[in-house]
Amino acid sequence: MLHVSRWRLLAVIVASVLAILFALPNVLSEQMRANLPGFLPNKPVNLGLDLRGGSYLLYEVDLVALQKERLETEVDNMARALSEVRPAIRHTGRGVSGDAARLKPLEASDQQRALDAIKKLHEPSAAALAMGGATDPDFSISLSPDGYVEARMTRAGLDKQATDAITRSMEVIGRRIDELGTSEISIQRQGADRINIQAPGMSDPEALKARIGKTAKMTFHMHDASVSAADLAVGRAPPGSSVLPQDDPREPFVAVRNRALLTGDDLTDAQPAFDQQTQTPIVTLRFNSRGSRIFCQVTTQNIGQRFAVALDGVVITAPTMRSPICGGNGQIEGGFTIETANELSTLLRAGALPAPLTVVEQRTVGAELGQDAIEAGQISTALAFVVVLTFMVLAYGLLFGGISVIGIIINGVMVLAAMSATGASLTLPGVAGLILTLAVALDANVLIYERIRDEVRGGRSPALAIDAGFSRAMITIFDANITHLGAALIMLALAPSGPVKGFAWTLTIGVFTSVFTAVLITQVLLAWWFRTVRPKTLPIA
Repeated sequence: MLHVSRWRLLAVIVASVLAILFALPNVLSEQMRANLPGFLPNKPVNLGLDLRGGSYLLYEVDLVALQKERLETEVDNMARALSEVRPAIRHTGRGVSGDAARLKPLEASDQQRALDAIKKLHEPSAAALAMGGATDPDFSISLSPDGYVEARMTRAGLDKQATDAITRSMEVIGRRIDELGTSEISIQRQGADRINIQAPGMSDPEALKARIGKTAKMTFHMHDASVSAADLAVGRAPPGSSVLPQDDPREPFVAVRNRALLTGDDLTDAQPAFDQQTQTPIVTLRFNSRGSRIFCQVTTQNIGQRFAVALDGVVITAPTMRSPICGGNGQIEGGFTIETANELSTLLRAGALPAPLTVVEQRTVGAELGQDAIEAGQISTALAFVVVLTFMVLAYGLLFGGISVIGIIINGVMVLAAMSATGASLTLPGVAGLILTLAVALDANVLIYERIRDEVRGGRSPALAIDAGFSRAMITIFDANITHLGAALIMLALAPSGPVKGFAWTLTIGVFTSVFTAVLITQVLLAWWFRTVRPKTLPIA
């Protein structure tokens, strides 16, 4: 008697029920999806850019600007290191020249001391060494023939900077777009310094660019009152200070100290609000513990003086400090409208981009094109299903062919359920992968049925023929699907984005569902039929 173990029967029932439940949101209305239990997905399968329409942007990260900023920071660190040694080393010529941060000790006898002090800045800590961290320095320190101590970024430092900049930029972009409610956004690294963004459902790339492209780097500086109005007009400032523009016709330029007292990294929250006295839009800020401590110290020690809040090099506001602010909260008043206050608070919550971004490529996929692709995919899938149904019924009869078709239908439901559960996007190449999955499942059934035929022709009874058909075809089925899985994983590894990913992801899911449906579901259905009918011969022969 054909025997199917209880665990196989239970696996088929549980997997089929779960597949139907997780695929259910794709056929329900939005109102009905909202009432589904929490463990089920409440959205249908995400449609990719080529099916739904939307915007495609390819950005290039300005690593040159990032390197320059890093060198300017290194100059400040070098100067601080020389001031902290005892006795302090006086220096001149502080600045960035080409690819080097450099300064010159005033006394030639201090050159070696200065070189040692700056090298010490980049020695790995004992904790980093104990944890097995990377010991390659970001900077190489040298003494030039004209007496300057120079710091240049090493190849390891440049590579690390590029990787960090790309990673941070992707995180910031993701947070900014999440504010728009576009959860299907795809953000992927491309090459050494590029990021591609696919936003299904967003047909206006300009709105997307406006949200993404702003660096949104907020800094807090002390005002430099020593700069005269004449110097401000021509943008002249003493060493250690800069003249920044301000969107205020009464004071178009503001002189500030270069050293930033606080940055946007010291913020934990930013929200739009209204000033209680003037009822004008403002942005409220909440600092972290470090920011709260510094802000309290600055506002306590500099009462009566001004400080400037700058965003991307433009002063938003430059108020006078009237009293200490030590609660960890502050606010920005910059002549905001409701829209600009909302936009600024969103950008500050998302964080600043580490470097400027430049649009290299921009495309818009219209909804009409996406609908055409959906209809083409539906037609091709339906046609493939009809061909499969016709072939299996003609080749193996209504019973065996019908059981195969039932398995293929459950296979498709499982693929849909897996994509709904994981939030994967279905692309047009993914539809091709789905059709290929049907073919792979069909191959497994053909192998099993042909083996059953051979066993029947060899004189075996129907029960033994079915058992042998499944057991002996299993090795071939696993070999074929492991090959498919390996190819899909290679495509996922080598092409982590774009059409190839959609195809490979659908194919990967299909490998597992095909083996499950072709082997377990088909076997359980055949066993149920055999025990009910108890045939003397098999119609497949």
